[in-house]
Amino acid sequence: MLTLCNLLLFIGLQMTLSTLPAYAEGSLHATSLQISLVTSLFALSAIASRLFSAKAMEKGGRNLLIYLGLAISFTAVVGYHWADSILALLLLRMLFGIGFGMASTAFPTMASDVIPIRRMGEGMGYFGLSTSLAMSAGPLIGLSLLQGPGFGSLILCTAAVIALIVPLGYRLTSSLPARHIEPPMVPVETGPKTGAFRKLWLPCLLNFLLSVSYGGLLGFLALYGSEAHLAHVAYFFLFNAMAVVIVRPFSGKIFDRYGPAALLIPGSFFIIAGLVLLSFASSTAALFPAAICYGIGFGSMQPSLQTWMIQAVEPRQRGMANGMFLNSLDLGVATGSMLLGSIAMYTSYAVMYRFSALAPAILLIVYITILALQRRGRQKTAFAKIRKTV
Repeated sequence: MLTLCNLLLFIGLQMTLSTLPAYAEGSLHATSLQISLVTSLFALSAIASRLFSAKAMEKGGRNLLIYLGLAISFTAVVGYHWADSILALLLLRMLFGIGFGMASTAFPTMASDVIPIRRMGEGMGYFGLSTSLAMSAGPLIGLSLLQGPGFGSLILCTAAVIALIVPLGYRLTSSLPARHIEPPMVPVETGPKTGAFRKLWLPCLLNFLLSVSYGGLLGFLALYGSEAHLAHVAYFFLFNAMAVVIVRPFSGKIFDRYGPAALLIPGSFFIIAGLVLLSFASSTAALFPAAICYGIGFGSMQPSLQTWMIQAVEPRQRGMANGMFLNSLDLGVATGSMLLGSIAMYTSYAVMYRFSALAPAILLIVYITILALQRRGRQKTAFAKIRKTV
């Protein structure tokens, strides 16, 4: 039930996140900068909202976050229908970000509370399938509705998806306790938040870099399709979703057994390959290998980073960890949209996607460097202990 609610919430997001930039350009005659703001302002408002949401989760305010967040999100989506200027659309995007930030913090924290700690990678892998699948299926549904029945049908379907979460969420909130069901692993006074931030900065940074390239996909893939004369660019998201579904059941078990390095290192290569192949796509068929490579990389890396962050903190801090995970994702999407949009304005969307491959390449370099430094530090500590013993 948690996975289904999270799936619907993120599908509602992705149906508009990938289509509103194209709508803003075609119907509201938005500039490249304004198009990038459609994505980045939503992400920044969601980040600000989660700063409040994480504290509310720790105090047991889960139900308020879910229902208030859904109500605000629903109101903003309905308001899109009457947004007749780019300013009105941007204000509604910020409102939607506030509501989405509230609801999106609650569901993954609830999931991490009911998953056994020793199977956290596998459990969050299955739960995270909802997020990755929505990131692939949502744009496909949204672009199909926008190019078919039109913008009105897109808004109606998005609002219906969000409204459907309410009865499902009621069943959840009435059957699960409002606070964490696990006791803290250490006393509160020995687990300060500063310690949690030290544990979370690296996966946050890696998740940010991973999300930069995804911001370019969400914001500009439809426009790239027009530039490259690709008739069915939405198929990219279909094959991306298929790859995610296939790889997700295995990635969680690999994480539990071997840790994040077994997924983050090969996943980065798949992401880079997918973006490079996409930038050279000259036909719809050429999108398929690009989408599969990107789906394998993104589908294995994203839940691994989320599970890493959840396992790094105490149960009472999981709301904060999930909030930081989602904030780093949204900040990456916002940065990617702004930065890559500026590159596209002076070059082309094809060149922009080649530049976007630098983000996962930097991710790979940073992670391998940190692993090497940590290994050297452990070796020095071991040698020091041996010398002391001798």
